[in-house]
Amino acid sequence: MSAPRSGGHSTRSSKDGIPLGRIAGIPVYLAYSWFIIAAFTVIAYGPALLNQDPSLGIGAYVVAFAYAVLLALSVLVHELAHALSAKAFNWPTEKIVLNLWGGHTQFGGFIASPGRSVVVALAGPAANFVLAAAAWPLVVTHAFSGAAETLTNIFVWANLLIGIFNVLPGLPLDGGRVVESAVWKATGSQEKGTVAAGWVGRVIVIVLIIWFVVRPLLSRTPPDLTLMLITFLVCSFLWIGASGAIKQATLRGRLPSVSAAALAEPAVGIPNSATVADVLRVAPYGAPAVVICGPDGRPQGLVDPAAAAAVPPSQVSTTLVTAVSTPLAEGAYVPWTSSGQELIQYLAQLSGAEYAVVDEVGTVTGLLRQQAVVTAITGKVARRSARP
Repeated sequence: MSAPRSGGHSTRSSKDGIPLGRIAGIPVYLAYSWFIIAAFTVIAYGPALLNQDPSLGIGAYVVAFAYAVLLALSVLVHELAHALSAKAFNWPTEKIVLNLWGGHTQFGGFIASPGRSVVVALAGPAANFVLAAAAWPLVVTHAFSGAAETLTNIFVWANLLIGIFNVLPGLPLDGGRVVESAVWKATGSQEKGTVAAGWVGRVIVIVLIIWFVVRPLLSRTPPDLTLMLITFLVCSFLWIGASGAIKQATLRGRLPSVSAAALAEPAVGIPNSATVADVLRVAPYGAPAVVICGPDGRPQGLVDPAAAAAVPPSQVSTTLVTAVSTPLAEGAYVPWTSSGQELIQYLAQLSGAEYAVVDEVGTVTGLLRQQAVVTAITGKVARRSARP
């Protein structure tokens, strides 16, 4: 499968599956979902092998399972090619996981470029073509017979299919990284490249459905139900992967517009020893927002305009501002210069949904609401719940 984009982090745990050891220092796991595809292979191909060679008996199902193992080994070589080519560029590889959909290579943080992305992506299919070419002489010379010959044929064609399938020019396939890199190089935006490659991936899904499902159904020949089921499974995986790539790239493309200074509403800071009269003087109509600061100058609360306005005029000078405020989460303030991924990561460490924005000397200049950040990233305005 396609090599992941730069960045990302994952922890190794039992959820990854059964640890198979390390290859070139890279942990390899067999996901529990792999046994689903192994069982499907045995059920689907065991009877066909038995029908082809009745002398195999129950051994036909053993050969079918060996087929599943050969596929896993082919995928492992594919993923190792990704990992080892990435290692040449000092991209850290966290793990390789063999799963229901084949497998994937998980990288740590790294800086990518269009050229390097293409090299790492195409290394996987190239490895499968090499395996197929290496085994081809054994097929044409009939070096084996019986079940061994059958498995050798399967090994050659499986690697050819894995290689050809993965160079199709759409995400999440390896060929999609070529499209991504071409658009990235032309526009200077990896996000635009990812979106373009994701849409090509969706087109590939539609073409596969038409060719392997719609076309047989429209013909007069009985459809191959096993092939149609495999097509649906593969296409669902491709569609989800392509859609996920488009969504993530779209969100990443919006990150530059996520700025504390740009998204914050005006606000002023007052000491927690102030009174409601002070609030009404600096924000007579409930604006700007009023942030309460402690003796050390750090924001610690937010004035509720409705509560401040509800204080009787005779008591505004004696009612402390803390009586009409709600507390901010500890440390809920951000520098006004924070933006993009830095701001998102910073806010992820904080609690609450409102954050004071401060300048270089710690003076409150604005109030940043979590919903404003979410809207800037997703482009969607939250719906207000209807009152009962």
